[in-house]
Amino acid sequence: MALINDGSTFSLRTGKWVFEVFLNFRGEDTRHSLLRLLYDALVEKKISTFRDDKVLERGKPIPSELLKAIEESRFSVVIFSKNYATSSWCLDELAKIVECRQKMKGHTIFPVFYDVEPTEVRKQKGSFGEAFAKHEEVFKENLERVKRWRDALTEVANISGWVIPKGQESEYIEPIVEKLFKTLSSIKLNEGLVGIDSRVWEVYSCLKIGLTDVRMIGIYGTGGIGKTTIARVVYDSFSNQFEASSFLHNVRETAEREGLAYLQEQLLSDIFMERNIRISDVDNGVRLIRHRLCNRKVLLILDDVDCLDQLYKLACKRDWFRPGSRIVITTRDEHLLKTLEVDEIHRPKELSSEEAVHLLSLTCFGSEHPPEGYMEMSNHVVSYAHGLPLAIKFLGSFLDSRSIPAWKSCLDRLENSFPTEILQVFQISFDSLQEVEKETFLHIACFFNGEDQDRVIEILDYLELYPKIAISILIDKSLLSVSSDKHLWMHPLVQQMGRKIIFRESPKFPWERSRLWLLEDIDLVLTDNMGTGAIQSIVLDLPAQKEVCWHPEAFSKMHGLVLLKIHNVQLQHELTHFPNGLRFVEWSGYSLKSLPPNFEPKMLVELTMCHSNIEVLWKGVKQLDSLRFIKLSHSRNLIRTPDFSEAQELERIDFEGCTNLIEVHPSVGVLKRLIFLNLKDCTSLVSLPSKLEMESLEILTLSGCSKVKKIPDFAKNMERLRELHVNGTAIVDLPSSIEHLTSLSLLNISHCKNLVHLPCAILRLELLRDFIVLGCSRLATFDDHESFPARKRSIWLWVEEFFKGSCRRVKSKLS
Repeated sequence: MALINDGSTFSLRTGKWVFEVFLNFRGEDTRHSLLRLLYDALVEKKISTFRDDKVLERGKPIPSELLKAIEESRFSVVIFSKNYATSSWCLDELAKIVECRQKMKGHTIFPVFYDVEPTEVRKQKGSFGEAFAKHEEVFKENLERVKRWRDALTEVANISGWVIPKGQESEYIEPIVEKLFKTLSSIKLNEGLVGIDSRVWEVYSCLKIGLTDVRMIGIYGTGGIGKTTIARVVYDSFSNQFEASSFLHNVRETAEREGLAYLQEQLLSDIFMERNIRISDVDNGVRLIRHRLCNRKVLLILDDVDCLDQLYKLACKRDWFRPGSRIVITTRDEHLLKTLEVDEIHRPKELSSEEAVHLLSLTCFGSEHPPEGYMEMSNHVVSYAHGLPLAIKFLGSFLDSRSIPAWKSCLDRLENSFPTEILQVFQISFDSLQEVEKETFLHIACFFNGEDQDRVIEILDYLELYPKIAISILIDKSLLSVSSDKHLWMHPLVQQMGRKIIFRESPKFPWERSRLWLLEDIDLVLTDNMGTGAIQSIVLDLPAQKEVCWHPEAFSKMHGLVLLKIHNVQLQHELTHFPNGLRFVEWSGYSLKSLPPNFEPKMLVELTMCHSNIEVLWKGVKQLDSLRFIKLSHSRNLIRTPDFSEAQELERIDFEGCTNLIEVHPSVGVLKRLIFLNLKDCTSLVSLPSKLEMESLEILTLSGCSKVKKIPDFAKNMERLRELHVNGTAIVDLPSSIEHLTSLSLLNISHCKNLVHLPCAILRLELLRDFIVLGCSRLATFDDHESFPARKRSIWLWVEEFFKGSCRRVKSKLS
């Protein structure tokens, strides 16, 4: 018997498979039609295929080499035809195929129903029924063999396959081969590559091998995520589909060590199988690559690219390559891929929890699952790696052959510090940043991981770090990502690397570090008055309130402090100093009655002290040249607002819930840049500026200010105000100057129980859309409504009837 095999090898297979496909068929039905077309297509696709093409004598047993070929084949394609069941040889092969499927992991069957229906095979009807009637007569002494055939037919016929009518063979060849090729492409290359199937197939789908264009594909992500591994499997799996191929490993490091000309030589040597290629300079190398590669259909992998010049010198343009070529680039920098205008960008996902444990177990124990006693600890170990394959393999190698006590010791150590060897992988990306980008990265790593993106940008903008462009660069370099709900997310190991950088500034003395975020460090520095000019930022966010005995002069020597954010701290002593260079202060629950008296906040951009005990922020007038936002909401002891005469950059004021606030300083009424003023639920407020001349104001909220009896007059320059909320106040009327609010779209006067009438000027406001009047029990009419133009009378009368009628518990909406 001759064993026919095309001799090709498909790269994506594990070592135990000798053939990709075993063909099981009835020769007289298919040899010169479907079988010939299918086999030729498989060979053309370079899928290693076994076909037994010799006609053997009836009744002879299957040779051992044929049984071995079935066992060594990854897939079996079973072609059922009219006369298939008449052959005991075919049926014995089928029984063996089913046995392999049941006993050998990975053996897959693809049935083809050629000129027969699946139900004929499944139920042994028609020609199959006739054949089995004869078999039961011939093999009546061995009916167990016949039963095995029947069971095999039933099992395989229940698998989804292709039903091919006679005469339409050619139409089905391509989908069969494509299915086989796609499934083969998801086979693991080696033991220990966990989760590689789907990741490789996603890249293969991007490549679109078979199209005649030149395609460039990017694989980008953080260090250790598996970009190189995926690219290597893609290369080993599909390079046999091209005339030539080259895998340039670690372009970044090789270019630094050997130069780009060396990489050009390697590329040309790989493609043309020539060892003695020498390139005198990089520009000559570019010309040589363009000249010689345009005649070859190639697969080129550029691994770990970190600058555009590398791409420009190795694979800049598509017209360098012959149609059908594919270029795959792995990088940590998405911006490079966008600049090169690659066709598609693939970002590998972290390993799932199950995949991570599987990989750890393979690395540690050489098995798919941890042995008894190690499962819980394995789950703990992989939780520190957060799905990063490189970190998991490193930890697995470290823990290999170690006892349970050693594992527990390792877990204790991981709580505080991750191995430096892993963190250095991320350090490469950090080192490539400009100084302002490094500062942004360190702020996010130390303080703002998981925070709202817009809020972080706002704070870092106060520090003059140009955060929008800096954050976009961090995202491009795989050091940061943004979640679907617009929160910044940094991989915990990347975050730990950033914090290690700060720790290395002064390993023993926290007061010599630029950023402090740990309670023990901050408490030590502030209690012992150990502050220095090196400290730039302090963030302390405690889950529960804690009393501290910080030194009154704790901040006196921190001349470089620009950011101070504290939550849930109860001070036991007064503070005598705040650094004058502070730009951002957020101190929730500030327990003192005022800010330090000698604090000169001329650099301060935002001051947020919600739920504080402040009665008066400071006395007199302060230089507030930079202040844009002040928020003291729910500071129930606050009596009056500061004098904001020197705060001409102020954009937002929020004193909501300051229930003891009596007076708003007149200076507020003339703030030219103020956009938002919120005095909601200031229930003791009685004194407002007599006139508001805030030309930028868009939202004014006085809701719940139950002692406010009169709304200030509005100057003509108040034309930007969009929302006015005076609901729940004690006002009797609205000023006629409301007519100056030409952009007003929302007016809420609900539950103003003293409100008697409204100025007709309201109905001249062309942009008014929401007019809420719920619960105005004394409201009767507009002033002088007869003078209103007749063309508006229907609206007038409708609103007036609404006020007089019984619809007082309805929200009125004018549109």
